[in-house]
Amino acid sequence: MVKALRIESENVTRFAEIDAAPLLPGHVRVRVRHVGLCGSDLNTFKGLNPLVRLPRIPGHEIGGEIIEAGEGVGAAYAAGKRVIVLPYTNCGECTSCRKGRLNACRYNKTLGVQQDGGLADEIMLPAEKLILNETLEPRHLTLVEPLSVGFHAVARGRVEAGETVAVLGCGMIGMGVLLGAAARGAKVIAIDPSAEKRELALRFGAAHVLPSGDDVVEKVMDLTGGDGVDVAFEAVGLPLTFTQAVDLACFAGRVVYVGYSKAPVTYQTQFFNLKELDIMGSRNATLADFEAVIGHLEKLGSEADSLISKVFPFAEAEEALPYWDVNRNDVLKVIIERT
Repeated sequence: MVKALRIESENVTRFAEIDAAPLLPGHVRVRVRHVGLCGSDLNTFKGLNPLVRLPRIPGHEIGGEIIEAGEGVGAAYAAGKRVIVLPYTNCGECTSCRKGRLNACRYNKTLGVQQDGGLADEIMLPAEKLILNETLEPRHLTLVEPLSVGFHAVARGRVEAGETVAVLGCGMIGMGVLLGAAARGAKVIAIDPSAEKRELALRFGAAHVLPSGDDVVEKVMDLTGGDGVDVAFEAVGLPLTFTQAVDLACFAGRVVYVGYSKAPVTYQTQFFNLKELDIMGSRNATLADFEAVIGHLEKLGSEADSLISKVFPFAEAEEALPYWDVNRNDVLKVIIERT
């Protein structure tokens, strides 16, 4: 039997004993060492995630080590090797997959969302969904997936050196956008209600930080000489920030939506045409995004520790989501750790 933490119902998490999955050919059994909690996990806990059916084991930001490999798995996947998990599936047949954009598979089932995730003693996964890594600190393995989502959004936005970008929301995804854009040589304006997150944004490369509010567009226009930004990234998921992103973008600019609004959004659509905007969605991340983030975290070293707000031992994992719910304005990343 395997011990796992499940979200049983709204605002209720409990440990449960589940059957260990049999080791299949081409698969690897992984001992889970660290799991980062994502906004999607918090939404599931609060009953706000329409993609989830309860009960559900959360967790798709996973770092661990190999226990054993099944038949047909290469010798590189040896017991004891550390791994980062690619938590998405891809069917290989839908239009996204046929275009090579596996991250946007129509039938994707992300761990912890459409299928049980990694907040358990162990998990079994296809070898192709594991990235071997011995260079990062074990806790930092969990940072790769959420930061990769931000890096992917930057790639979608075609950010170039010398451009100015705005990032609405400095949670972990927004921080990934900030890091990815700054790494490309862009000037970043980071916007968030939390003073702590704004301070962290400055530490990680933001040129300017602003508190959220109705006057954000005016302030950004002041910083850009009235032009607006080349690329506006929405990483909050509120109707207000969805429309602000359009207002922040310059003429012939780009808008990238990484968050998604839980309520309908009303637009003055003439600005789509008048500005001739490129408006894009961004979903998940690719292997190339993961590799780019790994390289970036290697350069950051111990400085990446400041991206982690709180660590709970696995035995106290039931307390993690309630803690984040109460302290959501100041929490960037909560990690569950098994020593």
